Amino acid sequence: MRRILSIFLLLQSLNLFAQNDAPKPVTNHFYSSRVVNSHTTMSPEAKTLDFRINHRFGEISNGAYEFFGLDQAMMRIGFDYGVTDKLAVGIGRSTFEKTFDGFVKYRILQQEEGKGNNPVTLSLVSGMSLNSLKWANPDRTNLFTSRLSYNNQILVSRKFNEKFTIQLMPTMIHRNLIDSFQYKNDVYSMGVALRQKIVPQVTLNLEYFYVFPNQISPDYTHPLSIGIDISTGWHTFQLHVTNATGTFEKAVITQTANRWDKGQLHFGFNISREFHLGGY
Repeated sequence: MRRILSIFLLLQSLNLFAQNDAPKPVTNHFYSSRVVNSHTTMSPEAKTLDFRINHRFGEISNGAYEFFGLDQAMMRIGFDYGVTDKLAVGIGRSTFEKTFDGFVKYRILQQEEGKGNNPVTLSLVSGMSLNSLKWANPDRTNLFTSRLSYNNQILVSRKFNEKFTIQLMPTMIHRNLIDSFQYKNDVYSMGVALRQKIVPQVTLNLEYFYVFPNQISPDYTHPLSIGIDISTGWHTFQLHVTNATGTFEKAVITQTANRWDKGQLHFGFNISREFHLGGY
C-alpha cells in the first residue's frame, strides 16, 4: 500500500510539473478583431457573437457647409461569430456599392512566452464580397459573377510587450470585373498595423496598405488610417481618421481615391459589442 501511494504521489508531481512547464499563450494583441478596416489576428471566443457597426463620414475638407463631412456617411453593419476559439465566420452589409460580404478566419499559431516557443500569432482570412448596385448598362449581357470579388490575407502579429504590437498583412484581392484590361484582376498589397497602448484600456492604432504598382488605376492610392481604441470589456469603441471611403477589403485596398497630402480625409468610428451565446 505504501508503495502504491508513493507511485501515485510521484505521478501527481510529474503531472503538476508538466502543467507548470506548459507554454503560456500571449493574448490580447489588439482590443478588437479589426485594426481600423482590416482584420487582426484576434477573433471572438467560441460561442461569442460580435456585433459591429463601422461608420465613415464624408470628407473633413468639405468645410462647414457639409459640417466637415458629418452630413454624409458610409456604414457597414456586421456580425462575427466564434465557432471555436480558433475559427470565426462573419457577414456584413455596406452602403458602399450596396455590398454584402462574408469571411472565414482561422488561427493557425498562437504566440507563446519563452525562448523556443511560437514567436508570433498567425491567422488566415478568406472572404468574398458582392456588389448589389443596379447595372450601369442593363441592356448589355451582365453576369452575376461580375458582381463578385474575393480577398485572402495572411495575418502575422507579434506582441513585444504589454504596450506594443506589430502585425503584417500580405493581401490578395481578386476582382471578377475590372474597368480596363490594362489593370489586373488580382491585386497584391502588403499591409502593416501598429498598436501602442497609451493608458490602460486605450491604444493608438495605425493601419497602412502598400499596393504594388501597375495593378489598379493611378486615380487610386494607398490607404492609411490612424485611430484610437477604447475598451470597456464587452464593448470596444474605435475612433479614427482615414483616406479610405469604404470599410471592407476590396473598397479599402483597390478603391481609395482620397489623399492625405491633399487633406482628403474622413473621420469615422467603429463600435463592437460582444454577446456570449454559450453556457458558462
